[in-house]
Amino acid sequence: MTFTYKKAGVDISKIKQSQMAIGKLIESTHKLQKKAKIAHGFGHYAGIVEIPGGKLLATHTDGVGTKVVIANKMKKYNTIGIDCVAMNVNDIICIGATPISFVDYIAANKNDQRIFKKIVEGLVKGAKKSKMPIVGGETAIMPDVIEGKGFAFDLAGMVVGLVERKEMILGNKIKPRDVIIGAKSTGIHSNGYSLARKALLTKYSVKDKVKGVGVIGDALLKPTEIYTEPILEMVKKCKINGLAHITGGAFTKLMRLKKIGYEINDLPKTPPIMKLIGEQGVKSEEMYKTFNMGVGFCVIAPKDQTARIKSIFKKSNISSQEIGEITSRKGVFVNSLKIA
Repeated sequence: MTFTYKKAGVDISKIKQSQMAIGKLIESTHKLQKKAKIAHGFGHYAGIVEIPGGKLLATHTDGVGTKVVIANKMKKYNTIGIDCVAMNVNDIICIGATPISFVDYIAANKNDQRIFKKIVEGLVKGAKKSKMPIVGGETAIMPDVIEGKGFAFDLAGMVVGLVERKEMILGNKIKPRDVIIGAKSTGIHSNGYSLARKALLTKYSVKDKVKGVGVIGDALLKPTEIYTEPILEMVKKCKINGLAHITGGAFTKLMRLKKIGYEINDLPKTPPIMKLIGEQGVKSEEMYKTFNMGVGFCVIAPKDQTARIKSIFKKSNISSQEIGEITSRKGVFVNSLKIA
């Protein structure tokens, strides 16, 4: 049996069409506020407005997707909050912004104080690693919307950041012969779970133990790495031309920075959990378009910056390596296979 993200219920091409339609609608609001001039709008990793005093304010919102289903199956809730923070801060730092505040939104079918406390413990842990305060949030009990026999929930958040105009990184300076440095992921992070569940849980249960992987549910729940500290140090100390958080759409995300060529030919060893997913009938092209394949974040910079960038990652105990380079051949190529 062959598994694809589309067959699992997530059609990326259709989603992009929806996003484009939404983008055209929200553009009509960009001139409504005289005190906040849009510096960069829909389509990148964060929206940016210029506020009085010449400051640039960045905002972004994201959730953890169907990873919440695995948390429920495992009855383990103390790490999913880390993922929620990570999905937000890892995106906002892609434009060079420093996260300064965060709010969360928990929607559930019933009130369970013990579980809510566990979820928030994760949020706090993620916020501390990001050096960012949580300033508020909302807990909504909606049994008619969030369905499930037992406890069921969804989790999302929003981050606000500040960035100096001179430190803003949008990818427009990326040029051929720049190198792509990949920072190691901790696992699947928080994307591709509809496909992962479809591929794995047809054969296994979340409690099954597989050689090299361990308990499948534990491997799937490993928290998303937070790259805030090393990336913000690089923004100040290195010449960086592009930053990409490898999430939904995996390496196709790189095209969001600049329509140029991305040749990826030296990925790290495929993490065991992703190798197991591939073995269930997910083709290589689908894997590269859905999962991070061991690389959670990409830094694009001139080759002479490589050693310093890797050194900064190492200080944060994150391994990294040169995984490819920029070319003039438009598209994203992984091991010569065009994926975007």
